[in-house]
Amino acid sequence: MIQTIDLRGTRPTPSELLAAVPRAATSVTVASDVAAALIEDVRARGEVALLDQAERLDRVRPAHVRVPASEIAEAIAGLDPVVRTAIDETIRRVRIASAAQVPPLVTTTIADGAVITQRWQPVNRVGLYVPAGKAVYPSSVVMNVVPAQVAGVSSLALASPPQSDHDGRVHPTILAVAGLLGVHEIYAMGGAGAVGAFAYGVPGLGLDPVQLVTGPGNVYVAAAKRLVRGVTGIDSEAGPTDILVIADAAADSRLVAADLVSQAEHDELAAAVLVTDSAALADAVSARLAELATTTTHSVRVTAALSGRQSAIVLVDDLTAAAAFSNAFGPEHLEIQTLDPQAVLAMIDNAGAIFLGAYSPVSLGDYVAGSNHVLPTGGQARFSSGLGAYTFLRPQQVVDYSRDALLAVAGHIAALSAAEALPAHGDAVTARFSADAEG
Repeated sequence: MIQTIDLRGTRPTPSELLAAVPRAATSVTVASDVAAALIEDVRARGEVALLDQAERLDRVRPAHVRVPASEIAEAIAGLDPVVRTAIDETIRRVRIASAAQVPPLVTTTIADGAVITQRWQPVNRVGLYVPAGKAVYPSSVVMNVVPAQVAGVSSLALASPPQSDHDGRVHPTILAVAGLLGVHEIYAMGGAGAVGAFAYGVPGLGLDPVQLVTGPGNVYVAAAKRLVRGVTGIDSEAGPTDILVIADAAADSRLVAADLVSQAEHDELAAAVLVTDSAALADAVSARLAELATTTTHSVRVTAALSGRQSAIVLVDDLTAAAAFSNAFGPEHLEIQTLDPQAVLAMIDNAGAIFLGAYSPVSLGDYVAGSNHVLPTGGQARFSSGLGAYTFLRPQQVVDYSRDALLAVAGHIAALSAAEALPAHGDAVTARFSADAEG
């Protein structure tokens, strides 16, 4: 069912490791043309394009794209009390962890009268995307909204695909959680078209462009985010999920297999990878995967994900090699199930989120760990990070010099500006100390 990649007895170079990493055939690059057409359609035709796309892609034409307040109130009233309790606890934990991500304002005195203040300023308006295709993700509402609120974002708009089994409405649980968090600008729109609507705005809906688009989605959502970057900011390209487990002979094959399946059930393009120095564990996990794939609720989806080219069991000589492979893969979720997880952690550079030991499964992070589950996928963790309060903040340096402090460095400025053949830079400083300026 799942392929084996045997790297034992080899010492791959960094380039060779990158080439050995399993990836899905359908990538963000492949999806870009489709995403671009959907975005351009929204730019040209606005609300009508969004309605047409919903009818074609979501198999339902919503009565309205902008969700009325009455539907949000109705969804809150109908929320299962058990789910609400779980949501309330998730909100509490994510809010605590997000608050720790806000850097303090720092003022540094460079010299007498020379002060630099480092402040972190939130963006004003954000578009939050919450997927609802193969599954419904009220937890993603929490993961998007709470850190934005903690950061101080003043205007939040949320988009989620219309549901054919709810008469074209946004899923009621998503609406309820958004309402509980105080988000009332909600749109029944999904996919690349929704990302385009956030980036460029839709005047007919009263939807103003946003400064930042965040949230997970399928490969077309990830492609759309790549396309609009530069028009608006994005968090990361959070597309089809992936999990990589580093495990040794001390790991429990039942738990490793269960964790791989837990992410494989998201999408046929989900990647599930085990990297181990134990052939016995590899065989045991492979056998358990075959069993679980036939009995789990989303058997067809899981089987497709595990048998896809993006999933694998990778055999290596030792845990140092396992860490090197993981760093090349850049997993969204990295589990370390070894005798000494901390020792392996010390070798890890690239990962969206890291889960240590048998009692920190990815499922914990998906819901109530307090960490954020909106993470970079498809190797993006090699150079980007997961969603957090810091995502919504921009570092700004505020420069405040007195007359004497500027005079003390005026000669340096003149010398450097002359060396760069930009004399007007130096002139702008010396003008402040000329007789005319004094007058």
